[in-house]
Amino acid sequence: MGSRACACRAPLVLGCAGLLCAVLGAVMILLVPTIIEQQVFKNVRIDPNSLSFNMWKEIPVPFYMSIYFFDILNPEEILKGEKPAVQERGPYVYREFRHKTNITFNDNDTVSFREHRSFRFQPDRSRGSESDYIMMPNILVMGAAAMMEHKPMELKLLLTLAFSTMRQRAFMNRTVREIMWGYDDPLVDFISNRFPGMLPFKGKFGLFAELNDSDSGLFTVFTGVKNFSRIHLVDNWNGISKLNYWHSDQCNMINGTSGQMWAPFMTPESSLEFYSPEACRSMRLTFKETGVYEGIPIYRFVAPNTLFANGSVYPPNEGFCPCRESGIMNVSTCRFNAPLFLSHPHFYNADPVLAEAVTGLDPNPEEHSLFLDVHPVTGIPMNCSVKLQLSLFIKAIRGIGQTGKIAPVVLPMLWFGESGAMEGEPLQTFYKQLVLVPKVLQYAQYVLLGLGCFLLLIFAVYEILVQGRCYLFWSSSKKGPKDKEAMQAYSESLMTSAPKGTVLQEARL
Repeated sequence: MGSRACACRAPLVLGCAGLLCAVLGAVMILLVPTIIEQQVFKNVRIDPNSLSFNMWKEIPVPFYMSIYFFDILNPEEILKGEKPAVQERGPYVYREFRHKTNITFNDNDTVSFREHRSFRFQPDRSRGSESDYIMMPNILVMGAAAMMEHKPMELKLLLTLAFSTMRQRAFMNRTVREIMWGYDDPLVDFISNRFPGMLPFKGKFGLFAELNDSDSGLFTVFTGVKNFSRIHLVDNWNGISKLNYWHSDQCNMINGTSGQMWAPFMTPESSLEFYSPEACRSMRLTFKETGVYEGIPIYRFVAPNTLFANGSVYPPNEGFCPCRESGIMNVSTCRFNAPLFLSHPHFYNADPVLAEAVTGLDPNPEEHSLFLDVHPVTGIPMNCSVKLQLSLFIKAIRGIGQTGKIAPVVLPMLWFGESGAMEGEPLQTFYKQLVLVPKVLQYAQYVLLGLGCFLLLIFAVYEILVQGRCYLFWSSSKKGPKDKEAMQAYSESLMTSAPKGTVLQEARL
């Protein structure tokens, strides 16, 4: 009797277990999203106790900067007014090291810092060496000539004489190392002495000289500890919250983050805004598609067609003018007034007339578009490739003989791509704590709910089928011995098949 009693109690235990699992699963469905949200908020804010703080402080992602030069093939013909012909050379690859210094937490929920950068040449990743010679436009000569265009003829003749004395020409043949990190040039000293303030540097001149072993200014951003709605947004840069390079308040605004992390819980309607000191402006990338990087879901953001559009194509960009053809941005106001232009490589996504004016260019989206892959839950970049081109507007300047008969043209000098992807131990740690654990919790809540419902269903079916037998068992225990024997015999008769005709005979009796 004891074993039969335990058997009848088993469904009750099964039902209780099912109810417990179902309730636990339902509670998790209600609470797990809140728990995950709180953990994400806790770990992505700029706080020494957060999971991402060390990642923010010293970026563990290996960054590489690849430089492609446009080697001029016909400098003498260009001086005669012919169409420029160039050949792309490279890549010349540099490993980029970044770490934050002078980190200071302020009382207004912000943190101030400088990000130190240094570069190291990577021969094994490069196609060529730093000793390779490249024929390029002489930026100092052509830049100085452009700035003297509307000056008195006497000054132009003086500059022409100075150029001749120092053997300066419109084009120069320099090594990659000199173009990148600087070379001694008597013209720099001459311009600095005769025209004080025209050049923002002294000594060596190089396109990337100011970027190596330096920083991009003092950033102050919101930590998100007290007010999470402003996390990572730039409060000010070098003590200012608004630029003075451009001609409209909108173009002078410092928007978005410092370009390393963004607010979590993104949607396809989100955009990536960041301020770039190198571009002297804020930029905005838009959502393109979803994807997966090393098992981690990502959103891919790309540059909109309007990023470098001129004011006639996209009126909000009118403040960046004076403009030329659409697709290139005039950065002369923040680059010592030299006629320099920023664009996508090979004038991709720009007015076709720009690429047609130079032989040797072949713009295409696969090689020349930029993108950022961001984990939408945390706002942390997983993979990025930012590509930009630097060009110089050149033309003949009357009164300056070195410019010859150069036809007006925006001549590309180089383009560079900065790329980085999370990998190794940082990737594994990120995946486990911010992707795998939330995913396990998410699956567990539905498994528990499903298991609970399944056990409750078994309990209900078991009760319906067995309740009658249990009732007979408990009823027989209260009757006398003869009644028990009769009941047992009757039960056994139900369990065996009756011979044919038996039921009919009993009915007649």
